[in-house]
Amino acid sequence: MTSTAREYFHTIYAASDDPWNFATSSYEQRKYALTLDSLRNEHYRNAFEPGCSIGVLSELLASRCERLLATDIIPSALARATRRLEKHRNVVVEQRAIPEAWPNDTFDLVVLSEVAYYFDAESLGDIVSLVVRSTEPGSHVVGVHWRGDTDYPLTGDGAHEVINAHLKLRRMVHHLEKEFVIDLWERVE
Repeated sequence: MTSTAREYFHTIYAASDDPWNFATSSYEQRKYALTLDSLRNEHYRNAFEPGCSIGVLSELLASRCERLLATDIIPSALARATRRLEKHRNVVVEQRAIPEAWPNDTFDLVVLSEVAYYFDAESLGDIVSLVVRSTEPGSHVVGVHWRGDTDYPLTGDGAHEVINAHLKLRRMVHHLEKEFVIDLWERVE
């Protein structure tokens, strides 16, 4: 199977401003809290969150980051994220698609939240290589994905297996629940 077509996301957001209930779901709130708890550092210098959607997790990450680049491909989602994050001067919201518009910065935190399973294994492997190239040893990569059945190219578990297979990433945190998985990897030499 190939990566999820981008038109899928345009269709989803045309039907709802918050199609996955990021702002209101108790499931999402619990997942966000555990994601933040998984972070090993209290403060990150430069973080990247591709697929930020309407910026709910971005808002929570903002206080932990000197700078946060939050990106998505959907203009309406980015407009909501921009409004949500306007008081956080340390957050930059941009329209970018990965992997082709991967930023040239060096990050000490990359957040792959509910985004990796939209790619097939080969494409996700390419993205993980970009993550490694844009981080230095000691940097962190956090992945959090739903584990239920989907028609996406990968399951949440499958996406984490692809990420975990990279030799320059060492898993430091593994939190597994029936509904979701959270892993934190450290970039190694």
